[in-house]
Amino acid sequence: MTEWRRTGPALGPPRSQGGPACSARSRASDEDLVATASPGRRWLLVEVASAWGWDVWTQSPALPPEIGTALARRAQRAGMRILAIRRTGRLRGAGRWRWAVVDSDAPRPTVRWGEVDGPGDLLTLPLDGSTGELSERPVFAVCAHGRHDECCAVRGRSVVERLAAAYPDETWECSHLGGDRFAATTMVFPHGLNHGRVDEHDPVVIADQYLHGRIAPLGFRGRSTHTHVEQAAIAAAVAETGDDRIDAFRPVSVSEPTMDGTDWSVDLDTDGHTVRVDLERVRTAATYTTCRATLAVEVPRFVVRSVTVGA
Repeated sequence: MTEWRRTGPALGPPRSQGGPACSARSRASDEDLVATASPGRRWLLVEVASAWGWDVWTQSPALPPEIGTALARRAQRAGMRILAIRRTGRLRGAGRWRWAVVDSDAPRPTVRWGEVDGPGDLLTLPLDGSTGELSERPVFAVCAHGRHDECCAVRGRSVVERLAAAYPDETWECSHLGGDRFAATTMVFPHGLNHGRVDEHDPVVIADQYLHGRIAPLGFRGRSTHTHVEQAAIAAAVAETGDDRIDAFRPVSVSEPTMDGTDWSVDLDTDGHTVRVDLERVRTAATYTTCRATLAVEVPRFVVRSVTVGA
């Protein structure tokens, strides 16, 4: 699918001109969260136990900017998304440089943990999953990157505190995930399950369901390994069948869209059977996607036309 954004007029001024915060605007307009998950197939998580600037990799007192820049570029060249992580509140500590390589796109997604003596050692860290200790425990990452967007701090802090109380070893604050207007946003690794507006729900229920092999519907945006049209199709299949297992539906084919780019068909495999979902991409009202945004854009949205089980 073409992940396009088109500019357009928006109702009201941006945040910088006295408008509402992006998350408040999104909620007031009842913006749908389905099929909005931030993309990411492989991830590099790096503990940066300090304050974070708007750009963690060049604006952190614990991380020399030349090392941070080189590390971010190295991850990008490896086809990975990079996230800074840290413990919350008094648990944050300092001086440790733990890291994790996450493969969300593997047949069996994995998390491998390791630790280096200093940030410079991260520049020689193998990124192919050949090193580190394989962990059977998940990672619950909550965006609390307030310097990037105020909504992430305001809404993310309470979520990470509630999760850390229940799962102290698995819970981390993380840097910008994407979808600031859906704050509080979380990512559950290694599967890359993206939830939004989690402060309206119980994050512990989301974690508990995941540990039982299920996807909680609470603010679920989609899976980071799938395109937006695949996310929309899977959401439709779950709604139709009630099957909320993490790996219940696997995309096997996506049709070429019609000439105007609006009509799509997605075939999903579920236990050897096929579910076909027909969708239409529709135009949306333009919005400011972050508190810093000064230009309103349209984002892709899909309307489900039909779901055929056993096609």
